Amino acid sequence: MAHKITLIPGDGIGPEVADATVEVLGTLGVPIEWERVELSAAIIEKAGVSLPPHVLESVERTGVALKGPVTTPIAGGFKSVNVAIRKQLDLFANVRPVFTLPGLKTRFQDVNIDMVIFRENTEDLYSGLEHEVIKDVVESLKIITRYASMRIANYAFAYSKKNSRKKITAVHKANIMKLSDGLFIRCCREVAANYPEIAYNELIVDNASMQLVMRPETFDVLLLPNLYGDIVSDLAAGLVGGLGVVPGANMGEKCAVFEAVHGSAPDIAGQGVANPTALMSSSILMLRHLGEGVAADRLQQAIMAAFRQGDVLTRDLGGSATTRQFTDAVKRHIEA
Repeated sequence: MAHKITLIPGDGIGPEVADATVEVLGTLGVPIEWERVELSAAIIEKAGVSLPPHVLESVERTGVALKGPVTTPIAGGFKSVNVAIRKQLDLFANVRPVFTLPGLKTRFQDVNIDMVIFRENTEDLYSGLEHEVIKDVVESLKIITRYASMRIANYAFAYSKKNSRKKITAVHKANIMKLSDGLFIRCCREVAANYPEIAYNELIVDNASMQLVMRPETFDVLLLPNLYGDIVSDLAAGLVGGLGVVPGANMGEKCAVFEAVHGSAPDIAGQGVANPTALMSSSILMLRHLGEGVAADRLQQAIMAAFRQGDVLTRDLGGSATTRQFTDAVKRHIEA
């Protein structure tokens, strides 16, 4: 029976990396029935909402979506599509594996980085509760609840146990925000007590950022509230080659959206040079979610082999290969 999956190509380079990923998944032979849903800045502006009803209805119906990047205006315009879809579908857990890729030249290429970042996805400063108190004075409200904090902590610890992860580091700023971050960290401690086999420690977010740059190989699993999670997950991506190579998953109790976390890169759209690694890797997480573990392993190994091959890296990774050349290399390694 085919898996029904919503495909949201996005805009900019989104359709290019989405088509490459769909092609590679087709090579694996996994039965998938795609429901393609168009979403772009132009469509959003016309609809007047960040998440038009036809997109929401499709994801709610299929329960699973693979999403490319969608352009988000800065300091104005419509609200972030990513934030909207996470809130509307209650995708409370952002999961970001970050690991070293063979053959990719980075400042940390000789360090074995292998961590998973869990970010609470629904509240904190991303609740969007802000207003202008008086002219030129703006107030934003940071919302932390026991419900959301316990939910993300339970998810991170359950994942770690299932996947034989050994250590979880909770990241906070409870020395300053004693009530909000204090509540988050107390919830993490409460859940940690139920998993004595998993080592648990805590780091203040500024120290955690420094330690990530100095000793990234010492981290296993990180557990963070929304804002710190957003920043730290991008920092961690920079250790292994950037947002173009790391996967992302947004998990809820009823729906899951797997996405490339990089931008839409309109400056290179249509040139055939976009790097599809992030969305392909996100589809690996999707396959595991669907119970297609063997196919997920095959795709993971094929991507690793393409990087090890070295001559099919795209421009953003220091190479000169096209999207087509990288995609063909991954397909060859799958078939091999």
